Formats: sequence, C-alpha cells, structure tokens
Amino acid sequence: MPLIDPNDRAEVDGYDRSGASRILAEIAAPGVFPPLPRVDVPDSARHLTYRLDPLEPVPGSRLTASQLDYLGRFMAPCTEADVTTATHRISWTDSEGVPNIGWCIPTPDGLGPSVPIVARETTLALWRLLAADPRDLEHAGQRLTADQHRCLAATTTDIDPHEIFRIGVEAAARALVQHALLAGATSHRTPAALARAMAASQIYALVGSTWYWELQASTARRGMIPVALDERPGGRLAYTQPSIELLAAMKANTIATARRVMHRATTAEDLTVREAVTRYYLELDEISKQYALLPEGETPRCLGLIVHELPSGSFSAMPGLVAAFTDVFCRLVDRIEVSPAEGAPPRPITDVRERTFHIPDMNCQHCKATITGVLEGLGIEVADVDLVTKQVVAQFADSGQRERAFDAIRSGGYTVVPPGAAANGT
Repeated sequence: MPLIDPNDRAEVDGYDRSGASRILAEIAAPGVFPPLPRVDVPDSARHLTYRLDPLEPVPGSRLTASQLDYLGRFMAPCTEADVTTATHRISWTDSEGVPNIGWCIPTPDGLGPSVPIVARETTLALWRLLAADPRDLEHAGQRLTADQHRCLAATTTDIDPHEIFRIGVEAAARALVQHALLAGATSHRTPAALARAMAASQIYALVGSTWYWELQASTARRGMIPVALDERPGGRLAYTQPSIELLAAMKANTIATARRVMHRATTAEDLTVREAVTRYYLELDEISKQYALLPEGETPRCLGLIVHELPSGSFSAMPGLVAAFTDVFCRLVDRIEVSPAEGAPPRPITDVRERTFHIPDMNCQHCKATITGVLEGLGIEVADVDLVTKQVVAQFADSGQRERAFDAIRSGGYTVVPPGAAANGT
C-alpha cells in the first residue's frame, strides 16, 4: 500500500529534494558568498560580556529536564549514555542588541564561552554579506518560476532561498558550538584550531549526511550532542563507528515514525495530506514533514550536499558556505574579547506579580508538560500553567533563579515575556 493515497498526491506534487537542491545551487553558484572582503569587527562586538550559569540536571542524571524530554520523545534508540552535554548555560547580548542563549564546557576541559559568542558574531557578519551580495540573493525568491516556488514549498520547511542560506549559516554555527563540547577529547585546544579541523575533516558534511533533519537544531538548543569523535593522524576528526550506527538508527526510526503517523492520519483519521501535516508537524511537532512525504524507497539527502552539473561546472552549496564560515570565524575569534558580566546580586522575590510571566507560543499539553518539567528540574514549584491566557505562575526564590529559569525555557525554543513586560507593551 502506498504511504500516501494517490487521491491525495496532488497536495504534495512538487516534492522533490533533488529538484529543490538544484534550484538553490543555481541561485548560489559559483558560491553562496562572493570572494570575502575584509570582515571588520563592529565596535559593538569588540568586547562582549556574558553570564555563565551551571546547568542543573535532574537528580540521578547528567541531563536536564528539557534534555531528557527531547531524548525520550525524539531520539530513540539513543540513550543518556550516548549524549555529551554542556555543563554551563551562557547568556549574552550580541552586537546587534539581540539576547542570546548558548552552551559550553568552560576551560580547561572545554573551549569556554568564546565559541558560541564568536559563532554568533560570525553568523551576523555573514548575514550582512548575504544581504549586500550584488547578485541580490535577498530577492532571489521573487525571480523563481511558479514550478520552482511549488517545488520549494512542497519540499522545504523554509521556502525563501535567501532565508534557506541564512539558516545554513546558522546551522554551521550550531555545529561548531555543539562539537566544541567534544573538543576536550581532541588535540584542538583553541576555537580556531577546532573550527579549521572540523572544516578540513568535513564534519559539517557528516552532520548534513548522517543526522536527521531537525535533530541538530533541537539538540543544539538544549546544549547536547549524541556523537563521539575519533582523532586521526594529522589532527583529522571523524565520528566513531558506534556514533555513525546510532545516527543511522535514529534516522531510520524518525522516518518510520513519520511515515506511520502520516499513513494513519490519511487513512484511519481520514485527514488530507495537508491536514495531516498541519496537525502532526505544525501543531503537535510529532513528525518531520520532510520524512513524512519522502517517497517510499527514496534515500534522504541533504540539499546542500547534492552535486549538480551546472553550466559553470559541478557544484554543491555546502562547501563554500562552510569555507566562508570557517574563514570569518577564525578572523574574528582573536579580535573579540569576551568576559563575565558584573551583575547585581540576586534579590528575593515575594510579590506574586513578579512570579507571573507569559509564554505566547505555549499551545498544547506537551508544551505545558515541557515547561513544567523545566521549572521543576530547577527545583522551582509550579503554581499554575494556563494554556488559554499563556500565563505561568512559579515560586521563584530570587531574581537570579528566575533568570536561569527563563533562560532554560528559552533554550527549549519558547518565548518568555517577563513580569510586567506584556502590560508595558515591551
């Protein structure tokens, strides 16, 4: 029996990973970035301060509540023993005034806060170059044909080509930050050395070809990585064979789950394909859209790694993007100073209004359970979670504990509106 009823096939006509990859390759060739100009450090980025807080694992575990929740729901057959976790959460404001959350293992065991902070500044620098590209990648989507638009809409999560390249840069940054958690087991003891080794060893391509979609972003947001590295002669890095086998098993499980849910939704539940995607992908976040629509027998391939024969020659998008990211990161890492912020000491919280906050994108029982688990994992009693008003009341002891809780919730992908901000319109 086909995975998708032929009567519903029209709803996903245009789904074509190779075709979508070719569209992006034609836009990006001969490279996502032109020859890189001098990349200056903005004055606002020359010295950035951060706050470093130790993670608070669930008792009896190395992992936090958010990490354990994601591990149990989406990473089978991965176990806790297969995961390397950050030990500290980093909070800082980048050079464009955007609050950020990152993860690290401090020196000497890890590479410390500079990797996530400079990776973010590298992302911002490359985003500016994308926007300033004389080929006008920012408006590339407006030049696509109707068939090309249909192909990207049916195949990709993000449809606009410029946005896809932006996300590609961000994915490179996430990969570097995640693999920095493993640097203590290698000879690469500086951020630049690790970045160059990862590029030379094609670790970014390994992520694209072996991890399943959404795993990298979701684990990066939680400060965890489910692989181990081998170091070869000359400092070359590779995944261990057990890591490759584990990633393959996780990908196979994810594909099987997505297809099983899609088949059930379009048969037993009598949903159309579009309705099934809306319910199980967009609303409940229980399947990968890309895998649910993947034709039976087709091997999933990373869009940035597929090689295409273009008039200018053989081309794939990822190598140039990785080279540009590595180049800019290594230029910036020694020119940006990072140091701990000197903040005011925590103050006690006694007013219930200061214990009340809102999470606008909390919309289901899973969200409620996740947020409750994060707070309780930090030793914070939850008084109320209201899905209608999006309001949470928690028994914060002091302002420092509240900020750590907000950071942990944000790291799970949720937006936090602090006490008083909604009323003040901020």
